[in-house]
Amino acid sequence: MSGLIMITRCLPVYLMLLWMLTNISESTLYVFTPTAITLEENSQANITITSSLPVKQSAVIEFNVTYSSKRNYSSIITLPGQVLLPADTTSVTFNVTAHDVGQVTTHLQSNNTDLDSSSIRIRFMVVHSNILSVVSQVIGWIYFLAWSVSFYPQAWENWRRKSVVGLNFDFLALNLTGFISYSVFNIGMFWIPYTKEEFLKENPNGINPVDANDVFFSLHAVLLCVIYAIQAAVYERGSQKVSWTALLLLLIGWTFALVSLFLAVAQKITWLEYLYFFSYIKLGVTLTKYVPQAFMNYRRQSTEGWSIGNVLLDFTGGVLSILQMILQSHNNDEWTLIFGDPTKFGLGLFSVVFDIIFMTQHYCLYRQPPQYEAIREQQED
Repeated sequence: MSGLIMITRCLPVYLMLLWMLTNISESTLYVFTPTAITLEENSQANITITSSLPVKQSAVIEFNVTYSSKRNYSSIITLPGQVLLPADTTSVTFNVTAHDVGQVTTHLQSNNTDLDSSSIRIRFMVVHSNILSVVSQVIGWIYFLAWSVSFYPQAWENWRRKSVVGLNFDFLALNLTGFISYSVFNIGMFWIPYTKEEFLKENPNGINPVDANDVFFSLHAVLLCVIYAIQAAVYERGSQKVSWTALLLLLIGWTFALVSLFLAVAQKITWLEYLYFFSYIKLGVTLTKYVPQAFMNYRRQSTEGWSIGNVLLDFTGGVLSILQMILQSHNNDEWTLIFGDPTKFGLGLFSVVFDIIFMTQHYCLYRQPPQYEAIREQQED
Protein backbone atom coordinates (compact mmCIF):
# COMPACT_ATOMS: atom_id res chain seq x y z
CA MET A 1 0.00 0.00 0.00
CA SER A 2 2.83 2.42 0.85
CA GLY A 3 4.39 1.70 -2.54
CA LEU A 4 1.13 2.54 -4.28
CA ILE A 5 0.84 5.81 -2.34
CA MET A 6 4.40 6.74 -3.33
CA ILE A 7 3.70 6.02 -7.00
CA THR A 8 0.50 8.11 -6.82
CA ARG A 9 2.38 11.03 -5.30
CA CYS A 10 5.19 10.84 -7.85
CA LEU A 11 2.89 10.38 -10.84
CA PRO A 12 2.39 14.14 -11.45
CA VAL A 13 6.18 14.60 -11.45
CA TYR A 14 6.62 11.78 -13.96
CA LEU A 15 3.91 13.24 -16.17
CA MET A 16 5.51 16.68 -15.99
CA LEU A 17 8.91 15.25 -17.00
CA LEU A 18 7.31 13.31 -19.85
CA TRP A 19 5.55 16.48 -21.06
CA MET A 20 8.82 18.44 -20.93
CA LEU A 21 10.69 15.78 -22.92
CA THR A 22 7.90 15.61 -25.47
CA ASN A 23 7.78 19.39 -25.73
CA ILE A 24 11.53 19.57 -26.26
CA SER A 25 11.52 16.89 -28.96
CA GLU A 26 8.69 18.67 -30.76
CA SER A 27 10.16 22.18 -30.51
CA THR A 28 13.83 21.43 -31.18
CA LEU A 29 14.73 20.89 -34.81
CA TYR A 30 18.01 19.25 -35.71
CA VAL A 31 20.08 20.24 -38.72
CA PHE A 32 21.85 17.77 -40.98
CA THR A 33 24.60 18.61 -43.49
CA PRO A 34 27.63 16.85 -44.97
CA THR A 35 30.50 17.20 -42.50
CA ALA A 36 33.25 17.13 -45.15
CA ILE A 37 33.01 18.10 -48.80
CA THR A 38 35.82 17.63 -51.31
CA LEU A 39 35.81 19.73 -54.47
CA GLU A 40 38.19 19.98 -57.38
CA GLU A 41 39.65 23.42 -57.98
CA ASN A 42 37.60 25.63 -60.33
CA SER A 43 34.46 23.52 -59.82
CA GLN A 44 31.00 24.07 -58.32
CA ALA A 45 28.74 22.01 -56.08
CA ASN A 46 25.23 22.21 -54.63
CA ILE A 47 24.99 21.58 -50.88
CA THR A 48 21.74 20.79 -49.05
CA ILE A 49 20.91 21.70 -45.45
CA THR A 50 18.10 19.61 -43.97
CA SER A 51 16.10 19.97 -40.74
CA SER A 52 14.51 17.06 -38.89
CA LEU A 53 11.03 18.67 -39.12
CA PRO A 54 9.49 21.54 -41.09
CA VAL A 55 10.30 24.91 -39.52
CA LYS A 56 7.32 26.91 -38.25
CA GLN A 57 8.87 30.21 -39.27
CA SER A 58 11.58 31.15 -41.73
CA ALA A 59 15.13 30.65 -40.48
CA VAL A 60 18.22 32.54 -41.62
CA ILE A 61 21.33 30.34 -41.53
CA GLU A 62 24.66 32.13 -41.54
CA PHE A 63 28.10 30.71 -42.32
CA ASN A 64 30.74 31.55 -39.73
CA VAL A 65 34.18 30.68 -41.11
CA THR A 66 36.39 29.53 -38.21
CA TYR A 67 39.40 28.26 -40.15
CA SER A 68 41.05 28.86 -43.48
CA SER A 69 44.36 27.44 -44.69
CA LYS A 70 44.93 30.77 -46.46
CA ARG A 71 44.57 34.28 -45.10
CA ASN A 72 41.61 35.06 -47.37
CA TYR A 73 39.21 32.11 -47.45
CA SER A 74 37.40 33.54 -50.48
CA SER A 75 40.50 32.77 -52.55
CA ILE A 76 39.81 29.09 -51.80
CA ILE A 77 36.04 28.91 -52.04
CA THR A 78 33.07 31.24 -52.50
CA LEU A 79 30.37 30.74 -49.86
CA PRO A 80 27.05 32.53 -49.52
CA GLY A 81 26.91 34.87 -46.55
CA GLN A 82 23.63 33.29 -45.47
CA VAL A 83 20.78 31.13 -46.75
CA LEU A 84 17.06 31.23 -46.00
CA LEU A 85 15.15 28.15 -44.88
CA PRO A 86 11.51 29.02 -45.67
CA ALA A 87 8.68 28.26 -43.26
CA ASP A 88 7.02 24.83 -43.51
CA THR A 89 10.01 23.37 -45.37
CA THR A 90 12.72 20.96 -44.32
CA SER A 91 15.61 21.76 -46.63
CA VAL A 92 17.44 24.46 -48.53
CA THR A 93 20.14 24.10 -51.21
CA PHE A 94 22.98 26.53 -51.85
CA ASN A 95 25.84 26.70 -54.32
CA VAL A 96 29.58 26.93 -53.61
CA THR A 97 32.41 27.60 -56.05
CA ALA A 98 35.93 26.25 -55.51
CA HIS A 99 38.87 28.30 -56.70
CA ASP A 100 42.25 27.29 -55.30
CA VAL A 101 43.56 24.34 -53.28
CA GLY A 102 43.03 24.70 -49.54
CA GLN A 103 40.75 23.96 -46.59
CA VAL A 104 37.94 26.05 -45.09
CA THR A 105 35.85 25.18 -42.04
CA THR A 106 32.56 26.95 -41.32
CA HIS A 107 30.07 26.65 -38.48
CA LEU A 108 26.36 27.22 -39.02
CA GLN A 109 24.44 29.79 -36.99
CA SER A 110 20.72 30.53 -37.11
CA ASN A 111 18.41 33.24 -35.78
CA ASN A 112 15.72 30.60 -35.20
CA THR A 113 16.02 29.38 -31.62
CA ASP A 114 14.13 26.19 -32.46
CA LEU A 115 16.78 25.24 -35.00
CA ASP A 116 19.70 23.50 -33.28
CA SER A 117 22.64 24.27 -35.56
CA SER A 118 25.25 25.32 -33.02
CA SER A 119 27.29 22.13 -33.32
CA ILE A 120 27.05 21.83 -37.10
CA ARG A 121 30.17 22.47 -39.12
CA ILE A 122 31.15 21.85 -42.71
CA ARG A 123 34.73 21.36 -43.81
CA PHE A 124 35.40 22.21 -47.44
CA MET A 125 38.53 20.70 -48.97
CA VAL A 126 39.56 21.93 -52.40
CA VAL A 127 42.04 19.59 -54.13
CA HIS A 128 44.00 19.55 -57.36
CA SER A 129 42.25 16.47 -58.72
CA ASN A 130 39.31 14.30 -57.69
CA ILE A 131 40.97 11.45 -59.59
CA LEU A 132 43.98 11.68 -57.27
CA SER A 133 41.60 11.56 -54.31
CA VAL A 134 40.04 8.34 -55.62
CA VAL A 135 43.47 6.85 -56.37
CA SER A 136 44.57 7.74 -52.84
CA GLN A 137 41.54 5.98 -51.36
CA VAL A 138 42.14 2.89 -53.49
CA ILE A 139 45.79 2.80 -52.42
CA GLY A 140 44.64 3.11 -48.81
CA TRP A 141 42.44 0.03 -49.07
CA ILE A 142 45.17 -1.93 -50.89
CA TYR A 143 47.78 -1.28 -48.21
CA PHE A 144 45.18 -1.96 -45.53
CA LEU A 145 44.55 -5.34 -47.18
CA ALA A 146 48.27 -6.05 -47.62
CA TRP A 147 49.04 -5.27 -43.99
CA SER A 148 46.07 -7.36 -42.81
CA VAL A 149 46.99 -10.39 -44.94
CA SER A 150 50.67 -10.09 -44.00
CA PHE A 151 49.97 -11.80 -40.66
CA TYR A 152 48.82 -15.07 -42.20
CA PRO A 153 52.01 -16.39 -43.89
CA GLN A 154 53.81 -16.54 -40.53
CA ALA A 155 50.89 -18.35 -38.89
CA TRP A 156 50.83 -20.79 -41.82
CA GLU A 157 54.62 -21.28 -41.62
CA ASN A 158 54.39 -22.08 -37.91
CA TRP A 159 51.55 -24.55 -38.49
CA ARG A 160 53.25 -26.22 -41.45
CA ARG A 161 56.51 -26.77 -39.56
CA LYS A 162 54.80 -27.39 -36.20
CA SER A 163 57.61 -25.21 -34.89
CA VAL A 164 58.25 -21.57 -34.04
CA VAL A 165 62.03 -21.91 -34.11
CA GLY A 166 63.26 -18.88 -36.04
CA LEU A 167 60.43 -16.59 -34.89
CA ASN A 168 61.96 -14.28 -32.34
CA PHE A 169 59.99 -14.17 -29.08
CA ASP A 170 61.04 -10.58 -28.36
CA PHE A 171 59.47 -9.54 -31.67
CA LEU A 172 56.35 -11.52 -30.78
CA ALA A 173 55.96 -9.96 -27.31
CA LEU A 174 56.66 -6.42 -28.49
CA ASN A 175 54.33 -6.79 -31.49
CA LEU A 176 51.46 -7.96 -29.29
CA THR A 177 51.94 -5.03 -26.90
CA GLY A 178 52.18 -2.59 -29.79
CA PHE A 179 48.93 -3.65 -31.42
CA ILE A 180 47.08 -3.77 -28.09
CA SER A 181 48.14 -0.14 -27.56
CA TYR A 182 47.15 0.77 -31.11
CA SER A 183 43.73 -0.88 -30.61
CA VAL A 184 43.12 1.08 -27.41
CA PHE A 185 43.90 4.32 -29.25
CA ASN A 186 41.70 3.48 -32.25
CA ILE A 187 38.74 2.26 -30.19
CA GLY A 188 38.87 5.33 -27.96
CA MET A 189 39.03 7.72 -30.92
CA PHE A 190 36.39 5.95 -32.99
CA TRP A 191 33.81 4.57 -30.55
CA ILE A 192 33.93 6.59 -27.31
CA PRO A 193 31.82 9.78 -27.65
CA TYR A 194 33.55 11.60 -24.79
CA THR A 195 37.05 11.39 -26.30
CA LYS A 196 35.67 12.20 -29.76
CA GLU A 197 34.15 15.36 -28.27
CA GLU A 198 37.48 16.20 -26.60
CA PHE A 199 39.22 15.86 -29.94
CA LEU A 200 36.76 18.24 -31.61
CA LYS A 201 37.20 20.77 -28.79
CA GLU A 202 40.98 20.73 -29.15
CA ASN A 203 40.84 20.48 -32.95
CA PRO A 204 37.69 22.39 -33.96
CA ASN A 205 38.77 22.41 -37.58
CA GLY A 206 40.14 18.89 -37.74
CA ILE A 207 38.74 15.53 -38.77
CA ASN A 208 39.01 12.43 -36.59
CA PRO A 209 42.13 10.58 -37.86
CA VAL A 210 40.71 7.13 -37.05
CA ASP A 211 38.39 5.33 -39.47
CA ALA A 212 36.57 2.02 -39.19
CA ASN A 213 39.26 0.20 -41.16
CA ASP A 214 41.89 1.38 -38.63
CA VAL A 215 39.89 -0.20 -35.80
CA PHE A 216 39.41 -3.44 -37.73
CA PHE A 217 43.08 -3.62 -38.71
CA SER A 218 44.38 -3.17 -35.15
CA LEU A 219 41.91 -5.66 -33.61
CA HIS A 220 42.65 -8.15 -36.38
CA ALA A 221 46.38 -7.73 -35.70
CA VAL A 222 45.88 -8.40 -31.98
CA LEU A 223 43.97 -11.60 -32.81
CA LEU A 224 46.75 -12.88 -35.09
CA CYS A 225 49.42 -11.98 -32.52
CA VAL A 226 47.49 -14.00 -29.93
CA ILE A 227 47.44 -16.92 -32.38
CA TYR A 228 51.23 -16.57 -32.73
CA ALA A 229 51.52 -16.69 -28.94
CA ILE A 230 49.36 -19.84 -28.75
CA GLN A 231 51.51 -21.46 -31.44
CA ALA A 232 54.64 -20.50 -29.48
CA ALA A 233 53.21 -22.23 -26.42
CA VAL A 234 52.17 -25.38 -28.29
CA TYR A 235 54.76 -25.98 -31.03
CA GLU A 236 58.46 -26.72 -30.80
CA ARG A 237 60.34 -23.63 -29.73
CA GLY A 238 63.78 -24.90 -28.77
CA SER A 239 65.53 -22.71 -26.22
CA GLN A 240 63.81 -19.51 -27.35
CA LYS A 241 62.34 -17.19 -24.75
CA VAL A 242 61.61 -13.50 -24.21
CA SER A 243 64.83 -11.70 -23.29
CA TRP A 244 65.30 -9.55 -20.21
CA THR A 245 65.80 -6.52 -22.47
CA ALA A 246 62.39 -7.01 -24.08
CA LEU A 247 60.79 -7.64 -20.67
CA LEU A 248 62.31 -4.37 -19.42
CA LEU A 249 60.96 -2.47 -22.44
CA LEU A 250 57.51 -4.00 -21.92
CA LEU A 251 57.61 -3.10 -18.22
CA ILE A 252 58.51 0.51 -19.09
CA GLY A 253 55.70 0.70 -21.66
CA TRP A 254 52.96 -0.71 -19.45
CA THR A 255 54.16 1.29 -16.41
CA PHE A 256 53.92 4.40 -18.57
CA ALA A 257 50.36 3.41 -19.53
CA LEU A 258 49.41 2.73 -15.88
CA VAL A 259 50.86 6.01 -14.59
CA SER A 260 49.08 7.85 -17.41
CA LEU A 261 45.82 6.18 -16.36
CA PHE A 262 46.19 7.49 -12.80
CA LEU A 263 46.98 10.96 -14.15
CA ALA A 264 43.86 10.85 -16.35
CA VAL A 265 41.68 9.72 -13.43
CA ALA A 266 43.16 12.52 -11.31
CA GLN A 267 42.39 14.93 -14.19
CA LYS A 268 46.03 15.93 -14.52
CA ILE A 269 45.82 15.05 -18.20
CA THR A 270 42.82 14.66 -20.48
CA TRP A 271 41.53 11.29 -21.63
CA LEU A 272 42.42 12.34 -25.16
CA GLU A 273 46.05 12.80 -24.12
CA TYR A 274 45.89 9.41 -22.43
CA LEU A 275 44.82 7.82 -25.72
CA TYR A 276 47.61 9.57 -27.58
CA PHE A 277 50.09 8.09 -25.11
CA PHE A 278 49.02 4.63 -26.32
CA SER A 279 49.74 5.65 -29.90
CA TYR A 280 53.23 6.71 -28.76
CA ILE A 281 53.73 3.30 -27.17
CA LYS A 282 52.83 1.72 -30.50
CA LEU A 283 55.29 3.97 -32.30
CA GLY A 284 58.01 3.11 -29.79
CA VAL A 285 57.33 -0.60 -30.27
CA THR A 286 57.55 -0.17 -34.05
CA LEU A 287 60.99 1.43 -33.63
CA THR A 288 62.33 -1.54 -31.65
CA LYS A 289 60.37 -4.72 -32.46
CA TYR A 290 62.21 -5.61 -35.69
CA VAL A 291 65.70 -5.35 -34.19
CA PRO A 292 65.63 -8.67 -32.26
CA GLN A 293 64.41 -10.61 -35.31
CA ALA A 294 67.02 -9.07 -37.61
CA PHE A 295 69.78 -9.79 -35.08
CA MET A 296 68.53 -13.35 -34.58
CA ASN A 297 68.66 -13.94 -38.35
CA TYR A 298 72.22 -12.58 -38.38
CA ARG A 299 73.31 -14.73 -35.45
CA ARG A 300 71.80 -17.88 -36.99
CA GLN A 301 72.93 -16.90 -40.51
CA SER A 302 69.48 -18.04 -41.61
CA THR A 303 65.93 -16.78 -42.09
CA GLU A 304 64.35 -20.21 -41.68
CA GLY A 305 61.19 -19.94 -39.59
CA TRP A 306 60.76 -16.25 -40.45
CA SER A 307 58.16 -16.04 -43.22
CA ILE A 308 59.32 -14.07 -46.25
CA GLY A 309 55.66 -13.82 -47.35
CA ASN A 310 54.99 -11.78 -44.21
CA VAL A 311 57.92 -9.50 -45.10
CA LEU A 312 56.86 -8.97 -48.73
CA LEU A 313 53.26 -8.10 -47.81
CA ASP A 314 54.42 -5.84 -44.98
CA PHE A 315 56.81 -4.09 -47.39
CA THR A 316 53.98 -3.60 -49.91
CA GLY A 317 51.74 -2.11 -47.23
CA GLY A 318 54.45 0.22 -45.96
CA VAL A 319 55.36 1.53 -49.42
CA LEU A 320 51.71 2.12 -50.34
CA SER A 321 51.06 3.84 -47.00
CA ILE A 322 53.88 6.32 -47.63
CA LEU A 323 52.75 6.76 -51.25
CA GLN A 324 49.23 7.60 -50.09
CA MET A 325 50.53 10.26 -47.71
CA ILE A 326 52.62 11.79 -50.51
CA LEU A 327 49.63 11.86 -52.88
CA GLN A 328 47.40 13.40 -50.20
CA SER A 329 50.01 16.04 -49.40
CA HIS A 330 50.40 16.97 -53.06
CA ASN A 331 46.67 16.97 -53.74
CA ASN A 332 46.00 19.23 -50.75
CA ASP A 333 49.16 21.35 -50.92
CA GLU A 334 49.72 20.34 -47.30
CA TRP A 335 53.07 18.55 -46.98
CA THR A 336 52.74 18.61 -43.22
CA LEU A 337 50.18 15.81 -43.67
CA ILE A 338 53.11 13.41 -43.98
CA PHE A 339 54.08 14.13 -40.37
CA GLY A 340 50.56 14.90 -39.13
CA ASP A 341 50.03 11.27 -38.08
CA PRO A 342 53.39 10.19 -36.60
CA THR A 343 52.16 6.70 -35.75
CA LYS A 344 51.01 5.95 -39.29
CA PHE A 345 54.11 7.52 -40.83
CA GLY A 346 56.37 5.64 -38.43
CA LEU A 347 54.60 2.36 -39.18
CA GLY A 348 55.16 2.82 -42.90
CA LEU A 349 58.73 4.14 -42.79
CA PHE A 350 60.26 1.71 -40.30
CA SER A 351 58.40 -1.26 -41.75
CA VAL A 352 59.90 -0.51 -45.16
CA VAL A 353 63.44 -0.05 -43.77
CA PHE A 354 63.46 -3.33 -41.85
CA ASP A 355 61.64 -5.23 -44.59
CA ILE A 356 64.48 -4.27 -46.93
CA ILE A 357 66.92 -5.64 -44.34
CA PHE A 358 64.93 -8.89 -44.07
CA MET A 359 64.71 -9.30 -47.85
CA THR A 360 68.47 -8.71 -48.11
CA GLN A 361 69.06 -11.36 -45.46
CA HIS A 362 66.71 -13.85 -47.11
CA TYR A 363 67.56 -13.41 -50.78
CA CYS A 364 71.22 -12.29 -50.64
CA LEU A 365 73.08 -13.02 -47.42
CA TYR A 366 71.60 -16.28 -46.16
CA ARG A 367 70.40 -18.04 -49.29
CA GLN A 368 72.31 -21.20 -48.42
CA PRO A 369 69.97 -23.55 -46.50
CA PRO A 370 71.19 -24.65 -43.06
CA GLN A 371 70.79 -28.35 -44.04
CA TYR A 372 73.78 -27.94 -46.39
CA GLU A 373 76.10 -27.24 -43.47
CA ALA A 374 74.76 -30.23 -41.55
CA ILE A 375 75.38 -32.62 -44.49
CA ARG A 376 78.89 -31.28 -45.00
CA GLU A 377 79.72 -31.87 -41.34
CA GLN A 378 78.46 -35.45 -41.62
CA GLN A 379 80.63 -36.04 -44.70
CA GLU A 380 83.69 -34.63 -42.97
CA ASP A 381 83.04 -36.91 -40.01
